[in-house]
Amino acid sequence: MSDFSDESAMTTHAGPHGYISSKDAYVKRLRRIEGQARGLQGMVADELYCIDILTQISAMTSALQSVALGLLEDHMSHCVAAAVAAGGEEGDAKIKEASIAIARLVRS
Repeated sequence: MSDFSDESAMTTHAGPHGYISSKDAYVKRLRRIEGQARGLQGMVADELYCIDILTQISAMTSALQSVALGLLEDHMSHCVAAAVAAGGEEGDAKIKEASIAIARLVRS
C-alpha cells in the first residue's frame, strides 16, 4: 500500500504552470470565496441562525472544491502530462505528487 502522506516526493515546476491560461478566472473565483469568508465572519458577529451560517459554509466549501478540482485538472493535463512525456524519474515524481494531492483533497 502506498503512503500518500509522504510529501517529501513533492517537486516543483519551473516553467509556466498549467493554470496560467485561467489565472484571472481563478483569482476572481478566489476573491469571491474571500468575500464569502468575510460574510461568514459577519454572520457569526451578528449572531445569525446556525443553519444559515452552515449553509453558507457549505457553499464556500463547494466553491473551494471547485477551484481545487480545476487546478488539479490543469496540473494533470499540463505539468504531469509534460513530465510523463519526457519520461524517466521526473514523470514518476509528478505522478506521485499528483497522487498525494488527490489523496489530500479526498481527505478534506
